[in-house]
Amino acid sequence: MLEKSTELHEKFWEIFAKQDRQKIDQFKTYMDKFAVNFNLYKDGNFIEQSLPFDVIPRIISTQEFRKIEKGLQQRVTALNLFLEDLYTDAKIVKDGIIPFEFVERAGGYLKEFVGFSPSKKIRAHINGIDLVKDSKNDEWVILEDNLRVPSGASYPLSIRDTYRKIYPDFFENLKIEPIKEYPKIITDAMNYVNTGGINVLLTPGRFNSAYYEHSYLAEKIGAELVRAHELVVIDKKVYFKNYNGKKILVGAIYRRLDDDFIDPKFFNPESLIGVPGLVEAYLSGNVALMNAIGNGVADDKGIYYFVPKMIEYYLGEEPILQNAPTYLPYFEKDMDYVMNNMEKLVIKDVAEAGGYGVLFGHSMTKLQIEDLKATIKANPRRFIAQELIEFYDEKCYLNNELVNRKADFRAYVIMGEDVKVWNCGLTRYALEEGNYLVNSSQGGGFKDTWVMEL
Repeated sequence: MLEKSTELHEKFWEIFAKQDRQKIDQFKTYMDKFAVNFNLYKDGNFIEQSLPFDVIPRIISTQEFRKIEKGLQQRVTALNLFLEDLYTDAKIVKDGIIPFEFVERAGGYLKEFVGFSPSKKIRAHINGIDLVKDSKNDEWVILEDNLRVPSGASYPLSIRDTYRKIYPDFFENLKIEPIKEYPKIITDAMNYVNTGGINVLLTPGRFNSAYYEHSYLAEKIGAELVRAHELVVIDKKVYFKNYNGKKILVGAIYRRLDDDFIDPKFFNPESLIGVPGLVEAYLSGNVALMNAIGNGVADDKGIYYFVPKMIEYYLGEEPILQNAPTYLPYFEKDMDYVMNNMEKLVIKDVAEAGGYGVLFGHSMTKLQIEDLKATIKANPRRFIAQELIEFYDEKCYLNNELVNRKADFRAYVIMGEDVKVWNCGLTRYALEEGNYLVNSSQGGGFKDTWVMEL
């Protein structure tokens, strides 16, 4: 179902109708020229490709976005309090809000870091929260929290720059909120937790799927783009080795690699993209890592179930934004519901991300459902089940025609001295009609998101 058209949409289409359609090709050429890529690994092969994009933006009214903003600020504040509590006093576990067994078996929980509190007690610095707008009640619903290494912010920044150059009419005639402050928000957050030294962005290198973003953001936030061999740890402090061999103290690292690879001395000894000794420097309080090590526990889709309870527990408030209706087979009552309603549910493997490990009951055969039921019964902690949200389609201009495609929205929430929600985000859409998986890693495209007022 297509989202209802408003006066804001009508104003957009009025201007769009007057535009030369050849500008769409010009748009694509410009984006390709600047190599806006999201690379894929498929069947063991590295595929360097342009990230599909759409020229039609998603439009959200300023009033509607302010509610989203408040809900996201509330949610990320609670998630950060949860992470800090979990790795220090663990009161939420002791008070029985979340079973310890459930936390302990979360893939991202790192008990080696219990007792450590990072700079300014901030763990969730840069957060990507995935939402959809439910067509049944016209409300925004949160599908997933990404508190480890969320990606994607560079793409709306890039497409907005292109849009302003090729279609200036929109920005001269519509009240579209500017988005160029995002790099400053990141810089301010880095400076706030910086322990003394320069800011760097640590990348695995050009073969990473989001390398375009790494280089783009490093330039915009004024941080050195570095790979592991350019950092060295001496006396539990991190230094950047510049082009002439001089060692410069590092105070904050925006890291774009996962926990398992960040330090071969502490995690995977075979990692060639990590910095030996980095964890020791981090635990000594001599460098800030954005985001904190161990955040993966909050990304676990099973822990997602408890976020509304976290908001009530830590903040004493009712959640402003709701989760999708979710069931944990870990609990007997939920197991019964899942077993009796699997044909209409979405089943997710809690440890997977990027659209992997997602199964739709309505598209499975009876034999597949029976096999899945047996797997869930044998491993109830491994899965969650959710009601299928019939979220809105968005208009997309594909193959020279307007079509409707499922689309979600990744919002970016930055925690520094305060919690800021970027007034834009990454709208991702499916390339195939009726496909509910819109992730870039599943081949989905992206479009700009305009927060507008009349």
